[in-house]
Amino acid sequence: MNAVDTLVSFFSPEKALRRCAARKALQVLNTGYSESGASHRKKSMKGWQAWSNSPQADIDMNLSTLRQRSRDLFMGGAIGRSAIVTPRTNVIGAGLKLKCRIDYEFLGISEEQADHWERATEREFAVWAESKFCDSLRLNSFYEMQSVLFMSTLVNGDGWALIKQATPERYFPYSLRIHVFEADRVSTPYEVMAGIVKYIFLKGVTGKNQENGNLIISGVEIDPSGAVVAYWISNKYQNDPANPYGHIEWKRVEAFGQRTGQPNILQIMESERCEQYRGVPYLAPVLEHIKQIGRYTEAELMAAIVTGFFSVFIKESKTVVEDFALAEAIPQGEKVDLDPNAFELGSGTINTLPPGYDVSIADPKRPSSNFDAFVTAMARHIGAALEMPYELLLKSFTASYSASRAALLEAWKAFRMRRTWFASDFCQPVYEIWLSEAVARGRVIAPGYFNDPLVAKAWARAEWHGPAPGQLDPTKEVQAAQSRVANGFSTRERETIELTGGDFDRNIDQLKRENDLMKEAGLMQQDN
Repeated sequence: MNAVDTLVSFFSPEKALRRCAARKALQVLNTGYSESGASHRKKSMKGWQAWSNSPQADIDMNLSTLRQRSRDLFMGGAIGRSAIVTPRTNVIGAGLKLKCRIDYEFLGISEEQADHWERATEREFAVWAESKFCDSLRLNSFYEMQSVLFMSTLVNGDGWALIKQATPERYFPYSLRIHVFEADRVSTPYEVMAGIVKYIFLKGVTGKNQENGNLIISGVEIDPSGAVVAYWISNKYQNDPANPYGHIEWKRVEAFGQRTGQPNILQIMESERCEQYRGVPYLAPVLEHIKQIGRYTEAELMAAIVTGFFSVFIKESKTVVEDFALAEAIPQGEKVDLDPNAFELGSGTINTLPPGYDVSIADPKRPSSNFDAFVTAMARHIGAALEMPYELLLKSFTASYSASRAALLEAWKAFRMRRTWFASDFCQPVYEIWLSEAVARGRVIAPGYFNDPLVAKAWARAEWHGPAPGQLDPTKEVQAAQSRVANGFSTRERETIELTGGDFDRNIDQLKRENDLMKEAGLMQQDN
């Protein structure tokens, strides 16, 4: 102990103990992150007040604002729209196509039998998927529905599809229907009493099911263990001016069927935190940046328009000579503006101003020469947050072949990841529900399908293929694909999918037919 501590301990032992404890606590605070990212002493960190809480407090409480701003940028902003439609085009394209991949070894059938079953099932699935009757609203086919649902997921944070049943028709033998709707309709119910909206708990985000006591978080009902058991769907959008009639009502939809275990409703969401029940809009981290770029672009555009008008102002000083007429540069019959106080400029006009007057030309020095460089730099930051190279975001490829290819490869890592989870959350569950109905109706033969979940899973195995990445240099890409196949690193079927998004088996059948036709026509030498 130093002299001060000794003196304090002599007169007040309690103060000495507190002083010692404070020194030890200070020593603990000065270790590890307390002197870097968690520092409150550094001047650069003192003004950084960061607060975070539960996923419900951080996400659900702000979802309405995030959705409205995300939609605004999608509907009225160039970069905002590009950030949504670019992943849509590359991940989904014209729709993810079914490719059956049943486990024929486990099922005890031959490879030829499996190939025949897969072709027949894909053909049967097309009857349902390519018809607009698969949509409960009869607006889109299954493949068009994927595009709408994927964009809704990115814009709103999560996408929703309700599984419905309808009466089969002679021309459409299935009862399965899909109803795609937006995230706003999944919300926590509130009570309306005497014209006053009564929210339960936190701004309508959190509520309680009065029948079983389960907690409802943003329309998602969970049991005491935190597992999702049901969803609450409103019959219309809240405060919808296009549909002001009738009271808003909620319907409870159980998440899974009690007998089959199959989902009654599908939520497509990319989670970013544990115990997160609602998704965050894709543009949420960069909303401010995209909005500010939009404002900057509008300001530069307006400045360019004003500059194009070539505005001239006449200034007068204190000494003004009266009755000094300006010579007219434009004849009276050719004037555009008949206002006697308006002067129009003509080509090569030379005029004399009276004493006390001066001419000032409006020159805002716009648009700025740094406009393109600044927007490109900001696009780099936005693209980094969205896992999208700025070349794709701006649709501008000005770099070398190697740099452009590296950018595309990096982007396709994110595209493939999103394709995988979208197929897992939407396409595969819908296919399994359809396959169950097809087997039950006898249109697809799958022995043992309803006897054992393991057998059902073996019959339902499938892959979902979408658009290919494309090639910057097709010759080099094809040569690389040939080398991978020759060395056993890949297969012809895989390379066909990656290069063109085609079907290798069907390509072989078509090539065989074309070769036979060319031989018959004498355009190809006959094989001896």
